[in-house]
Amino acid sequence: MDYKITNLRDVPDLLEASIEYVSQRWGLHRRIFDECIRCSMTTSNPLPRWYFMMKGEQIVGSYSLMTNDFVSRQDLWTYLSNLYIEETERGKELGSVLLEHARNEAYRLGFEKLYLCTDHINYYEKYGWKHYTHGYHVWNRESKIYVIDTIKS
Repeated sequence: MDYKITNLRDVPDLLEASIEYVSQRWGLHRRIFDECIRCSMTTSNPLPRWYFMMKGEQIVGSYSLMTNDFVSRQDLWTYLSNLYIEETERGKELGSVLLEHARNEAYRLGFEKLYLCTDHINYYEKYGWKHYTHGYHVWNRESKIYVIDTIKS
């Protein structure tokens, strides 16, 4: 079965399912994502944007482009955030597909660099991301910040 990456702005019927999906996958209260995702549908600003990988009618992955990822380095943007692939779909290089899609989308939106915060070791490096600096999250945890150039598809 083929996978399709959907910009949530293009599929408003996916709104409620997308809010539920993201809040469940990240284990955070629904209200954390509800307002952010809902407002992303109508803002005239280029960010935030939410993208979902679909396998038929089922969401199997996601990511977002944000102005910030709850991190102290407010001077850096755009952030790739909320990258997630369903466990049943892992091992198929779908994460790399979402990462490349994010680079293309960020370029299309006019951004030259893309940043992300992570605790993962050796995942993003294999896709060309470079450790840039460290930042601190609002919950008082340090995180590595990576950077990569955006690309034109």
